[in-house]
Amino acid sequence: MAKLRYGEAQAGNPAAGGRLPGLLRQLYVQVLIGIALGVLLGWYDPGLATTLKPLGDAFITLIRAVVPPIIFATVVVGIAKMGDMRRIGQVGVRALIYFEAVTTLALLIGLVVGDLIRPGAGMHVDPASLDPKEVAAYVAGAKSMTIADFLVKMIPTNLVGDIARGEIMPVLVMAVLFGFALCRMGERGRRLVELIDDFTHAVFGVVRIVMYLAPVAAFAAMAFTIGKFGFATLANLGLVIACVYLTSVLFVVVAFELIARLLGLNLWKIIRYFKDELLIAFSATSGEAMIPRSIAKLEAMGCSQEVVGLVLPTGFSFNMAGTAIYMTTAVLFIAQATDIPLSFGQQLTILFVMLFTSKGAAGVTGGGFVALAATMPAIGVLPVGGLALLLGVDRFMAEIRAVTNLFSNIFATVAVAKWVGALDEARCRRVLDMEDAEERVDRPASAPPISAE
Repeated sequence: MAKLRYGEAQAGNPAAGGRLPGLLRQLYVQVLIGIALGVLLGWYDPGLATTLKPLGDAFITLIRAVVPPIIFATVVVGIAKMGDMRRIGQVGVRALIYFEAVTTLALLIGLVVGDLIRPGAGMHVDPASLDPKEVAAYVAGAKSMTIADFLVKMIPTNLVGDIARGEIMPVLVMAVLFGFALCRMGERGRRLVELIDDFTHAVFGVVRIVMYLAPVAAFAAMAFTIGKFGFATLANLGLVIACVYLTSVLFVVVAFELIARLLGLNLWKIIRYFKDELLIAFSATSGEAMIPRSIAKLEAMGCSQEVVGLVLPTGFSFNMAGTAIYMTTAVLFIAQATDIPLSFGQQLTILFVMLFTSKGAAGVTGGGFVALAATMPAIGVLPVGGLALLLGVDRFMAEIRAVTNLFSNIFATVAVAKWVGALDEARCRRVLDMEDAEERVDRPASAPPISAE
């Protein structure tokens, strides 16, 4: 896809052209330095730190601006080059099966850890003392988000308008239809496919330019978080934050390691390969902004173009594992903090509701908290005002939410590609083992055929 060398795909920063010594050429090192400096500034001068928020927001906005056209172009070209509707259906069905299984597993792990650690136990908060007005805006925005509304929003209304608004699912649906149409156009369709493919190279060039700002954006975003909320907030509700982080790490280490072993993949090498994207998502609290770079690197490691184009963006609506973990932990925290017991049956009911509300909030700003706001009235057991207990620390949990959501969908793409026989395993091993730091890792000229098994 993008013209990247392997070393640059790992470092990911155009500044790595030889002007910086040693490790400083690596994007993840630059981002780590930015995060550390941001923490120091947020602690030393909170007032100045909070004014830097526009720098982080500008970076995310610039990246998100190219996400819809990249998704549209990638899916169209992938489908048109493959030319087999049955194979596309096979990828879609298997991806949805994987998404539902993994999301359910994330919810279950969240319930187990929340019940064992009990982060809200001993707080004894009187539900009557909670002011629902503090979260009224979130609840009002969440009331209309049902699964039916979500499915309706998947239907494109205007392709240009959907791209301009950053609506991923309508763009994806239209891209699939457009790709199918090009398959039926013969030679005329192939000429248009080549033109769209050239367009993707230009857009990925834009992404590479914007990535110059990644360390600055990480610095600004972390400075704002510490300056705005401070370490005192962390101390007050540190246990619930630690619970979300612990559950997310356990989910990746246990669940994904098991899946990786079943499929013959190496989880830790995949994490190492995508460390730049994960660090940026952590500091900027946005996994969606890393979709363009993730697409390029997934194709570079041997995942076929059509699988990447279909699975990765779809996962950001159907496979929000980080959001699922956050929601289960938060609900248990509120119940424990307000001394409201939840039976095992009630917890399973909440889990079922969350399977839908986590998807209904896809694409909404602050989606994790909004999804939680949609869940509280639906279960009808806990006080909606209990959300106010989490307002001050939601930003800290948004960081691990973004990382878990991003990696969950990266890993899902690799797993589905392996499952359907659309992973170039020799190329994958070569890239993940970093055998040649100067090896070209452009998108393969032709995707490996998808198995009919």
